[in-house]
This record gives sequence, structure tokens and C-alpha cells, in this order.
Amino acid sequence: MDQMRSYTINKGMMESWVKLFESGIKPAHEAVGMPVVATWVNMDHNQFIWVRRFPEGADIPAKEDEFRN
Repeated sequence: MDQMRSYTINKGMMESWVKLFESGIKPAHEAVGMPVVATWVNMDHNQFIWVRRFPEGADIPAKEDEFRN
């Protein structure tokens, strides 16, 4: 199952956000079995959109707790 997420990033902060996402958030998701399968930026609306994948039959709240802890 894939989950699309959309974040509105403060004006002027997109470059910093993308660096943080690529260096920390994305690898942390992948480490607990939730690979990030797509990312893109909508600069007109300061949006960062990304898609993460859960294993088939996964308990999504449990996977999210695993990521947070």
C-alpha cells in the first residue's frame, strides 16, 4: 500500500527541507521497511509531495510507531 503525503514548506526553506528529507527522513523510513518511492516539489505552492510504501498486510500504525521510536 502506498501513502501520498503533502507538506507546505515555509517560503525560502525548500532547499533546506529537501536536504533534510534526503539525508535523514528518507533513510529513516527505509530503515524500518517503509521505502520512499517518489518525491517531487510544487514550487508554485511551496509544496513537497512524497509517497511512501508499506509492506503488503502491514499494520500501518505499528510501522509509524516503529519509525517514531
